[in-house]
Amino acid sequence: MTKQSLTSADIQAMHQELGIPESYAVSCGLEYQPDCQLLVATEIDVFGRQPYLEKAAYSCWQQMQASALKEGVILQIVSAYRSAQYQKDLLQKKLDAGQPLEEILKVNAAPGYSEHHSGCAVDITSPDFEPLEEEFENSPAYAWLCQHAQEFGFTLSFPRDNSSGVCYEPWHWKYTAQ
Repeated sequence: MTKQSLTSADIQAMHQELGIPESYAVSCGLEYQPDCQLLVATEIDVFGRQPYLEKAAYSCWQQMQASALKEGVILQIVSAYRSAQYQKDLLQKKLDAGQPLEEILKVNAAPGYSEHHSGCAVDITSPDFEPLEEEFENSPAYAWLCQHAQEFGFTLSFPRDNSSGVCYEPWHWKYTAQ
């Protein structure tokens, strides 16, 4: 799947529509993440959707998933690639529901700054654990990931008290190459 590139003007326009301050890029501590241009389909996620990842990230995900399964640990995709437009729509939906922007940005990066745009970030769960909940840190899958994910090029993006100010996300891992 190939995607059309967004310009910095497109991202700025999205930020203006959402009311994101111009200082966000400097203050958030997150790197700009251009939308991945070449994505491959992965296995269906826990919600029955078709997620996508960057090719090398998916290959390493499959290797990591198979290695975990050999030890009786099941790793499942909750979310993978998200376009900047999808991210904008996600934030807009939360704003429309009355959530304050400051609170939303502690959980979701602004368009252009989500690691999911890179095609290398994956939100992970395992059976018997509610997706996108902090309780995932108590799962055998999380323990396995902490011990082995780096062997496959994946790192935990948002540990407790991370410098970006994003809430602790034990489920969010990014492929950073091997």
